[in-house]
Amino acid sequence: MTRRQAREEAFILIFEKVFNQDSVEEILELAAETRDLTPDDYIKTVFSGVYEKLDLLDEIIAENSIGWNIKRISKTALCVLRLAIFEIMFMDAIPVAVSINEAVELCKKYATAEDASFVNGILSTVAKSL
Repeated sequence: MTRRQAREEAFILIFEKVFNQDSVEEILELAAETRDLTPDDYIKTVFSGVYEKLDLLDEIIAENSIGWNIKRISKTALCVLRLAIFEIMFMDAIPVAVSINEAVELCKKYATAEDASFVNGILSTVAKSL
């Protein structure tokens, strides 16, 4: 599995958790059973890390989305932002530009062009502030 594919799988898991009260471990197990997903270290780290740091990530998103209440951000864009900000803050081996670019690509695939533009703006601001 390529890093891009792993990132997309991690995004899908993060998105699933928004609508599911099961634990991270239970969601991973279910994905392995139903989708034949064999999560690599990246997927496990990002998926569990996003939910361990959820309050911090959401605080950063809220601080940098001027004029937007975090509750009004689409669930898709919010999950992409959480994933990308986690990468930027906690995964030094991944260049910031790669995290931003991949987040925009995920938005283009799973959301709208407006979401992609919004995510790009937020992530650029976050990257500059960190």
